[in-house]
Amino acid sequence: MKHRSYLKPGALALALLLVAPIFKADAQNTRTITLDQAVQMSIANSGQLKLDNAKVDEAVAYSKEAWNNHLPDAKVTGAYMRLNSPNVDLKVKLGSGSSGGGKPITVNQAAYGILNASLPVFSGLRIRYGVESAKYLEQAAKLDVENNKEEVIMNTASAFSNLFKAKEYVGLVKENLKQQQQRVTDFSNLEKNGLLARNDLLKAQLQETNVELTLLEAENDLQITYTSMDLMLGLPENTILIPDTSGFSIADPGSLIQWEQTAHDNRKDMSSLSYREKAAATAIKATKGEYYPGIAITGGLIAADVPNLLVLNDALNIGIGLSYNFGALWKTGAKVAQANARLHQVQANESMLSDKIRLDVTQAYQNYILSLKKIDVYKKSVEQANENYRITKNKYDNSLVTTTDLLEADVAQLQAQLSSLLSKADALVAYKKLQQTAGVLTK
Repeated sequence: MKHRSYLKPGALALALLLVAPIFKADAQNTRTITLDQAVQMSIANSGQLKLDNAKVDEAVAYSKEAWNNHLPDAKVTGAYMRLNSPNVDLKVKLGSGSSGGGKPITVNQAAYGILNASLPVFSGLRIRYGVESAKYLEQAAKLDVENNKEEVIMNTASAFSNLFKAKEYVGLVKENLKQQQQRVTDFSNLEKNGLLARNDLLKAQLQETNVELTLLEAENDLQITYTSMDLMLGLPENTILIPDTSGFSIADPGSLIQWEQTAHDNRKDMSSLSYREKAAATAIKATKGEYYPGIAITGGLIAADVPNLLVLNDALNIGIGLSYNFGALWKTGAKVAQANARLHQVQANESMLSDKIRLDVTQAYQNYILSLKKIDVYKKSVEQANENYRITKNKYDNSLVTTTDLLEADVAQLQAQLSSLLSKADALVAYKKLQQTAGVLTK
């Protein structure tokens, strides 16, 4: 345990950690990236958005399928058959010029072909309302994509902020470590000359060791953050990202009422539910259409060939067909009840989402106001911590305070600087969250 006070193992580990990036420089790529660039890359690389776009394609195809029900159906059937020797009894008398003179007709094969076409004219409005419902669901699917895109943007903003904070934290700890190392050097010289107690030197060395450990942990967290961001943006995992924060700015918070109105007008999930409600209401009308008969224009062409008996060509037919399923009288009611239940579910979800949106906007707004206040408070705390350290250092130089007091003032100064530095990044994320809850993050 005695060797720990001299910090040689810790200093060696730190030296190796600082030298390692030199050997890895060739294997790693360094890239400066802005928040907007990170957002665009994360959107392009998002697996969730790719899945959502596939769902939109499915909804578009379903909508097209529903519209295609307007088009006519056409079907061709035909057959060739070998027969035994059937008894043929013609009810139509053959003319006097007919050959055979009463000789039995032999039939051993037959062939026929039928072409049928049907164009729906009235189907209880099922087709019309089916198309309308499919269109509403298509719009809802597209809005789901936009809503999830805002989620991707929010996650990217949070990750970008974490990258910035992790990188700045490492830089700040490194700077503090230099100060600690210089203090240990100065205290060592004083201790050798008998001007400083051995115990005070050990306190400074312990402080240096703690900062070294903090730096190791901070750099480990930074490497993990690099990997996380690389995966999110679709970059090679060895890419070192440098966040460009030149676009960071503090936006005016406005009023809570304005944000609530903005959310009411722009939330994609609420608009999506609205379309789903319309689709559910339209589906009820389509289901009720089963109570009515179906009317269609029908037509077809028939051809047949029975050797020695019959040849039929160009037998064209056209007419109007009527169909009605009497079972719909006692079966459709249950289907309508199910459709009504689905509509009530959507309406209940709308009501809950409306309350949730108001709560989300209020929380996000208050959090942003809090983050702005913290910026001002942390700015004052930095001034206070710097002044406290200056006074404590003067007192220490005049032997009025202990080494412990000086080290505590140093830690307080570091904490104040760190909190002030990170508060602006937290404010950026808080504002992005407010935009997301209001549905305007993509704007």
